[in-house]
Amino acid sequence: MPRSYPPEFRRKVLDLVASGRKVAEVASLLGISDQTIYVWRRQHLIDTGQLPGTNSSDLSELAAARKRIAELETELAIHRRAAELLGEVTSPKGGSKPSA
Repeated sequence: MPRSYPPEFRRKVLDLVASGRKVAEVASLLGISDQTIYVWRRQHLIDTGQLPGTNSSDLSELAAARKRIAELETELAIHRRAAELLGEVTSPKGGSKPSA
């Protein structure tokens, strides 16, 4: 899983690049990859409306929604399996004889 950096750190890195320093120089100085800085810069341009794409807040909402969907699918699978197991033992309809 990729390492996560705080937003303040990302902002400072982008400020260094915006001030005229080369991406490779900043990356080497801070021990991060060039590609990471390019991704951050692209996302910043999307967030500020300079490039088309999905902004950061929408991406975080989408990630949360996907996580919740996965949780619900797991819960549903558990309920279905429980229903299968209970259905094999006794059927709620017609499983017992009516009392006289």
